[in-house]
Amino acid sequence: MAVSIRLRREGAKNRPYYKVVVADSRSPRDGKFIEIIGTYDPKKPAHNSTLKLDRAEYWISKGAQPSDTVRSLIKKNKKQAASAPAEAKLELPAPAAPAEAAPAAAPARPIAETAAGEPTES
Repeated sequence: MAVSIRLRREGAKNRPYYKVVVADSRSPRDGKFIEIIGTYDPKKPAHNSTLKLDRAEYWISKGAQPSDTVRSLIKKNKKQAASAPAEAKLELPAPAAPAEAAPAAAPARPIAETAAGEPTES
């Protein structure tokens, strides 16, 4: 069985949205698939795809052939994953100061009832 990693079209007319799937190469584009490994939204301007890179690498190691677009998405996501840890090192959070005890809230004023049973503040 020849396995490919390709895009499966979803979404509405003129509003495409794709899922990155591992499928038998003989099955139709939107047909049966083995596993969903990511998404791709071409209408979104910036970071427009998510991929499980470990699963993509697994399937490629088993002989799956990625389509040209999926190959490009894998390359972009690897680049983002490599730069993300470097950015995280640069933006270390500052040590938090110990939290001071918050002052106790003022006690509520008692409410007295009138003879008619209506509450009034005293």
